[in-house]
Amino acid sequence: MAKTDEILVVTTNDVPGYEVVEVYGEVFGLIVRSRNIFSNIGSSFRTIFGGESGGLTKLLVDSRNQAMERMREEAVKKGANAVLMMRYDTGDIYNIMNEVAAYGTAVKIQKKK
Repeated sequence: MAKTDEILVVTTNDVPGYEVVEVYGEVFGLIVRSRNIFSNIGSSFRTIFGGESGGLTKLLVDSRNQAMERMREEAVKKGANAVLMMRYDTGDIYNIMNEVAAYGTAVKIQKKK
């Protein structure tokens, strides 16, 4: 069985030089994180005065990475070695939490002969 770091993840419908030999279906990884009050206040000031919110940027990058890892774990459980058509979706919950979902189609690919 593949390890999560062996799962190829692409945003395309196929992988050049490979063929899909098995489709396992949708896989996703989801994470919900709360923002701390200081990040919310800092972001409010940056909205007024301009500039990047380093704390929220780090939160979203970390959340995307965690969601991607969870999606890879689901692909491994299904026996896949790749995820095609990967996408992210994100949203706010009550303006104090962020949710990030990574999703795609788990497949088994092999080199074309």
